[in-house]
Amino acid sequence: MSGSRPPGVSTPGPGGAADGGFGGASRSGWRGRDRESEILTRLLRAAHSGRGGVLLVEGESGIGKTRLLEEAVETAAAMGFMLARGAADELGRVVPLAPLMSAFGETTQTLLGSQEPADGTDVRLRLVEGLQARLEERAARGPLLATLDDLHWADPMTLLALRSLIPELASYPLVWVLSRTTGRGDSGAERLYEALERDGATRIVLGALEDRAVAEIITDELGAEPSPELLRLADGASGKPFLLVELLCGLRDEHAVQTVDGRARPASSRLPRRIQQIVHGRLYGLSPRTRHLLQVAAILGRSFEADDVADMLGEPPARLLPALEEAEAAGVLTAGPGLLSFRHDLVWLAVTETMAPSVRQALHRQAGRMLLDRGGSVVVAAAHLRDSARTGDAAALAGLDQAAREVLPASPETAADLAVRALDLTAPGDGRRSDRALIAVRALTTAGALNEAVRLAQANLSTATPPGHTARLRYELAYALLQAGRIADAVAEAEKTLGQGDLPDELRGLIDQVLFMGPLGSQAHRRARSRAEGVLAAPRRHSESSLVAAHLILADIAWGEGRAADGLEHSREAARIVSGDPIRLTHPHLLHACTLMDMRRLPEATTALRVATEQITALGTTAYAAVPTLLRARLRLIEGRLEDAAAEARAGLATADELGAHLYDRFGTTVLAIVALRRGDLESAADFAGRSRSHHLPGVDPMSAWWWANWGPALVAEAQDGPEQAFDLLHPVYTDPGERYRLLMAEADAAAWLTRIALAVGDRTGARTATDAAERLARDNPGFPTLAASAAQAHALLHQDAAALARAAATHVGPWSRASAAEDLGVLHAHGDADREAAIHHLDQALEAYQGAGAPRDAARVRARLRRLGVRRRHWGQAQRPSSGWASLTDTERKVAALAGQGLTNPQIAAQMFISRETVKFHLSQVFRKLNIASRVELARLISRPDPPRP
Repeated sequence: MSGSRPPGVSTPGPGGAADGGFGGASRSGWRGRDRESEILTRLLRAAHSGRGGVLLVEGESGIGKTRLLEEAVETAAAMGFMLARGAADELGRVVPLAPLMSAFGETTQTLLGSQEPADGTDVRLRLVEGLQARLEERAARGPLLATLDDLHWADPMTLLALRSLIPELASYPLVWVLSRTTGRGDSGAERLYEALERDGATRIVLGALEDRAVAEIITDELGAEPSPELLRLADGASGKPFLLVELLCGLRDEHAVQTVDGRARPASSRLPRRIQQIVHGRLYGLSPRTRHLLQVAAILGRSFEADDVADMLGEPPARLLPALEEAEAAGVLTAGPGLLSFRHDLVWLAVTETMAPSVRQALHRQAGRMLLDRGGSVVVAAAHLRDSARTGDAAALAGLDQAAREVLPASPETAADLAVRALDLTAPGDGRRSDRALIAVRALTTAGALNEAVRLAQANLSTATPPGHTARLRYELAYALLQAGRIADAVAEAEKTLGQGDLPDELRGLIDQVLFMGPLGSQAHRRARSRAEGVLAAPRRHSESSLVAAHLILADIAWGEGRAADGLEHSREAARIVSGDPIRLTHPHLLHACTLMDMRRLPEATTALRVATEQITALGTTAYAAVPTLLRARLRLIEGRLEDAAAEARAGLATADELGAHLYDRFGTTVLAIVALRRGDLESAADFAGRSRSHHLPGVDPMSAWWWANWGPALVAEAQDGPEQAFDLLHPVYTDPGERYRLLMAEADAAAWLTRIALAVGDRTGARTATDAAERLARDNPGFPTLAASAAQAHALLHQDAAALARAAATHVGPWSRASAAEDLGVLHAHGDADREAAIHHLDQALEAYQGAGAPRDAARVRARLRRLGVRRRHWGQAQRPSSGWASLTDTERKVAALAGQGLTNPQIAAQMFISRETVKFHLSQVFRKLNIASRVELARLISRPDPPRP
């Protein structure tokens, strides 16, 4: 490893050293791997025809994994593939994305552009999206092979990126071959393998060579079939290709094998020194100076620069040449274009094991200090210092501090590891302890280790902390509690922070944003309202963070009190002035999009979501990355596009799962519950509704939160168990004006539904309560047609007013809402045969709208009503769509297919259609499944036919 290049990215070429030790030209080590070779060849041929694939390789060290990767490179090169090769390294785990950056020739700067990220910015999203864009561009030009070795040492960001990139690029002619050594590293690589295998990757475990393959390798290497004595001696290699070849080369080099009667026989039963060196970890035969050099070099990693070894030894590089040449001649080292490498992991480990742990620590400490003294990035130095620095070592601790800050934007997991280690090494009473605690808690929170962040913050608050740091640390604790869903605890900590006296205005604004999540009407919320009004009364005296918090709080309060214009204005202002701490701001554009959707101002909501998406990507607020997609799911639901709503919801939940950010999962599960309900799949609807309630955070009540947590489950309860169960579930809405107004503001169909349920259980008072509230909202907010339509429908149900129902059916924004009002109007006309023809007309309107929206359960209910009137209507629409072929595609799937067939990448399709990349991927997978294809190449061929289908 070098101080001037990222560690863990040196990858031997096809002619270099390999895991099997075959040295390029030799093919003997590939004996006994026919099955694996066939799998690899099949994947490469498929990619050459346009289909991508993934091969996951694992096994013990020396079993032939790297040789398999070389086999892949050699075969792919002969087939005309573009090639990308990278490898992870033990000391390189602190360098985010090192294996991928090396493989594809990218750097953080090339992916992020010339603009430096702001302090606190989380750039993980931008890095992964940048890598995906580059890979799509390359794979679109032709087949590409990417091999990544030693992933048991991969950094967390590399594993996260692979979990995202590989499925995203599955439709391109891109083959991934990943390798890991079992029994080393943490469980991250295993989790990646499990996830990719579930997605369809091929997983192979390389085992010991069979006796026949061992005999063939001996024949290849020695030019004669082995004798029984030689086969018994070869058993010492345990079927590992590397050890076997080392054994044979050692026998040959030491003239310890002879050919008798056409068979190779060992001259003695003693293992050659070469294999003894590997097995026992001793460097017999080398001079003391060369052994010393190798020990120092081993500290620098599997690959290293000669200059680094020279600096460690305090000698000019020229004086090292004899020892380096001796190590190469002994087969311990190999020389690459710019680096020297230990020939194999086993060799490297054998050298490191010749040193006592205390000596290794001392050498790591020396390497870390050497790299720090050079200047530049301290991340490489931190890899050495993390486990070797001593308590109170000021220089080492400063290096760990700086490294944690450097890697935080790209890999908060690594930053948390470094920051916590620095804190552990800080002596009691050290003035930097509070600063290190702040960095550690923030890094842990950003990494999603919320429980650990809370424990660490609480532990450090209990010790003597400077007053100025206590408030900041308590805020970090409050934010971690908030992200963990412990809302009441978060609000309590925020309140304690405010009680500490004078605070910087920026910090006060961030604290107020925590209080914004508290329940409406609580004492904390009332105090926050008072402060918010004070901030807006003198805006020039306050920071932008405080102004944003003030508008968010007042928007929330306005919504709870049924003041739509005020709420929209405050959310719009919060979005307009948003800046400050990019990671900690509750994204006002998302909130503004929610208010616009509530009022069914759908074009404006679409714009707000677009801006929010751009902002989240630019600022890299990973915790919110899935939220725009989940909110688009609700937007599609309102628009009556159930297929698209489900696709967006599933894509958003998948993103949340990849990032480990589950705070907003209930957004998606609620949409999926309603979609399943309208499709008539009550079992799935109940499952998603249960998940939605389990995701609900007690006390969280900003804007539309009640809708997400309770509306979907209430609808499902009514469908499964009848109106009584739903009425009980919605008791707070019938009795609490705040809950009632929030639901009626958020959901255009709620007023009529609440009225209908109350009437069904014989509670006319409850029905009147819901109707009166809806009419008050419509009266107090004359500029919002959706509130007027909702009030008209509820009033009509309570008072049997056909004219009001007609107005609702004509003015509701969403097609499902219009269909619901038309159905109610048909039922009203059918009651007592008041007007049979009018009833049939309006029920037909409802039936057509439900079928057009893909809501077969609602359509079935209307057909039953029509049958009672003596009218039978056939089933049609989406239910009649075939299961495969072009005719089976939805409108959105056709558009996605057409754009993909024209060569557009997923990000380009997403931008053109304003859907997420994850949703594009979902729709493409549906297209491929329905058309029985697996790649964009096949899709382009289908579309290029003389009679291509129209999108």
